[in-house]
Amino acid sequence: MTRSFRIQRNRDQHTVRLVFAGTPDFAATALRALIAAKHTIVGVYSQPDRPAGRGRKLQPSPVKQVAIDHGIPVFQPETLKTPEARQQLADLRPDVMVVAAYGLILPKPVLEIPTHGCLNIHASLLPRWRGAAPIQRAIAAGDADTGITIMQMDEGLDTGAMLLKSLTAINPGDTGGSLHDRLAELGGQAIVKALELLEKGELSSEPQNDDLACYARKLSKDEGHIDWTTEVVAIERLIRAFNPWPGTYTDLGDQRIRIHEATALNDTGNKPAGTVLRRERDGIDIACGTGSLRITRLQLPGSRAQSVNDLINGGKALLMPGQELR
Repeated sequence: MTRSFRIQRNRDQHTVRLVFAGTPDFAATALRALIAAKHTIVGVYSQPDRPAGRGRKLQPSPVKQVAIDHGIPVFQPETLKTPEARQQLADLRPDVMVVAAYGLILPKPVLEIPTHGCLNIHASLLPRWRGAAPIQRAIAAGDADTGITIMQMDEGLDTGAMLLKSLTAINPGDTGGSLHDRLAELGGQAIVKALELLEKGELSSEPQNDDLACYARKLSKDEGHIDWTTEVVAIERLIRAFNPWPGTYTDLGDQRIRIHEATALNDTGNKPAGTVLRRERDGIDIACGTGSLRITRLQLPGSRAQSVNDLINGGKALLMPGQELR
């Protein structure tokens, strides 16, 4: 069953009063798209400034910086659960609140303040990959495609009605970083389109099928520890999914080696999983549960990421055939 949304229009191109809520780069891309589309943004919500950099000085979020650059009022409450925070939002008289990776919970009274509710830009094709890390989970699972869902927010975790979807293929070389950037652009385009349909009275909703839902749990650094007994295709996907964060790694003795780029091969070399099979300038081959992994770019403790060719040129006697990784 679908439900249509309609908003009263006048002669102006855009009549919707928007409040935007978001924090990281993903959200900043969407905010820039709304600004470029000349939407009326009456306020921007972002998480409070956090310490960053060597000096640990307070830094504005990417979303806050975009808002400042365009003269949009910024609000940074620690929570939206207080009466004061709710009144502050209500005073902006928003028709719609657009939410993208904000990082704060929106309680029911907040969801009910905008005339047409809160629209979320979610980086998956819902109901698949509800939750915190849909981009990385889609790559790690070997999904052929993913996309953006514009969703009407409710009190659940990414359970609201779907308003618009935009699809993109997951390419064989995609990393968490490259797919993030592509989905950020797609998210900006999708929310602009959704608001255009809303103004025309052509935006329809479709409930999610909970039976098809799966959850993209939050990423942890521990997940990046490679289990060499796993099949090579799963390891290769994990390396791409966790690039650039939280990264993947393996241990050689007491040295932690981070793996940035690798290719899956079919040959196992008949050696135990984790054994170095080959060390040449084009890569270092490691036996896996099935197949072998050719590492082409890595990072040693205290060093920057480098190619295997540069590692060999540096004369490091590491990752030699027969050595075992854990």
